[in-house]
Amino acid sequence: MTYSNIFSAWRKAAGNHWTDYINHPFVHQLGTGTLPNEAFLHYLKQDYVFLFHFTRAWSLAVTKASSFAEMRLAANTASSLINEEIVLHVETCAAAGISELELKSTKERTENLAYTRYVLDAGHSGDLLDLLATLAPCVMGYGEIGTFLANNNSSDKYSEWINTYAGDPYQQVCHDVGDLINDAVAHRLGDDPTHNPRWRQLCEHFTTATQLEIRFWEMGLKP
Repeated sequence: MTYSNIFSAWRKAAGNHWTDYINHPFVHQLGTGTLPNEAFLHYLKQDYVFLFHFTRAWSLAVTKASSFAEMRLAANTASSLINEEIVLHVETCAAAGISELELKSTKERTENLAYTRYVLDAGHSGDLLDLLATLAPCVMGYGEIGTFLANNNSSDKYSEWINTYAGDPYQQVCHDVGDLINDAVAHRLGDDPTHNPRWRQLCEHFTTATQLEIRFWEMGLKP
């Protein structure tokens, strides 16, 4: 799926890592409904912690922005995470008897810590482009996965999760972030960014974050 030209180029640079991410067994088990409920709830609890730090990273993007337009898109994405995506986690876990207080006290797994701190470190030590390259795999990857599963899933067991990421509000977030990435790269690296010395580093950031997404799925399978 094409959310932006730069995202497509980063995804291509990630090679098989991207395919391994969006076609992971965890993803297929979501679509077929064969993912054990224990594993799904374990994943949601870890993802609740992940989203806390992920929202911090998008808030950091506001401070790295160089225009009100960049600030607005970064702030809107953070708002979407807080007011929409996290609601799915809280409500789904509540239905399973897991309170938000319990979610807040979830012990962070090392795979989770490694991923979130990598993103935050890229943002603190680099500029907006470094941060966006590490944020993109999660945002766009879930958009791709949600759309694929909505069109191909054989079970309704996890349809609420699937429909959240396949739905228009989340898909709009993906397109907005794609526009932000395109404009931010053009503003800082020019019309032909692939020949800029920084391009390789940005591709490496994207690929590393994709690999960390794969490890997050692996963690989800091992409650």
